[in-house]
Order: sequence, then C-alpha cells, then structure tokens
Amino acid sequence: MKHSALRKFAAAAVLAVSFTGLSMVSASAAEPAPAPAVKVTAGHDQLGSFAPEFAHLNDDVLFGEVWSRTDKLPAKIRSIVTVTSLVSSGVLDSSLKFHIMKAKENGVKKEEMAEILTQTAFYAGWPKAWAAFRYAKEVYEG
Repeated sequence: MKHSALRKFAAAAVLAVSFTGLSMVSASAAEPAPAPAVKVTAGHDQLGSFAPEFAHLNDDVLFGEVWSRTDKLPAKIRSIVTVTSLVSSGVLDSSLKFHIMKAKENGVKKEEMAEILTQTAFYAGWPKAWAAFRYAKEVYEG
C-alpha cells in the first residue's frame, strides 16, 4: 500500500471511530460481548484445494486469531475499522456486505453505520459511500 493510501486509510479509520463517539474503553465497557464467533470456512470452501495456504491464512489466522483478540481491540471497533478499510480501498462487493452484517452483529447501530459511512465519504469518495450505503440499508432495514 502506498504511503498516501495508508495515511488516508488510517485517517478514515480513526475518524470513523472518533466521530461515532466510541473509544476502546467505552466500547468494551458499555457494549455487551458479541456472540461467540462462528468459524469462517470461506477460504477452505472456495480455495482449499487451489490455494490451501491462503485458505488457512484467511480462515484460521485472520478470522480465527486476529478477530478473536477482543482484549486488544473490541469487535465493534474492529468492525468499524474493517468496513472503513474496505470502503476506502474500493472493495464494494459481497465482502463489504458481510462485514457490514458483522458490524451490526458486533453492536454497530444503524445510526452509527450511517455516520461512519458519511464520514468515510469525505475521505474515500462519494461514489464508494453510495455503494456502501446500499449494502448498509439492506442489512439494517432488511
């Protein structure tokens, strides 16, 4: 990732968290613990025989180890950073919808998601936010 893109991503992620009024302390203290994680098997299911190491890194390391470190970063904040990262980098496919659903499961309220995407629009681009809003509306309003 280029330096300017990395800075843009970091600024958007930090602002998304700060503008929703969240902090790591308040989010972990005020929010109930998320439901136990369901084992992600998308990597193994879709790429297991073709790219077994990538499948392992996706399912076991990223979704297994990294996402389970809630003592380091609460799942709610991790979801906010992930959604912001995906929108900022232009990943506007089913993986964004999946992570918006996970954000909802992790306690991100509809009003917070709307504010996160509005904030992100100014740093990542208006068209990207529009695309993200379509998924968010689908997830939050059914």
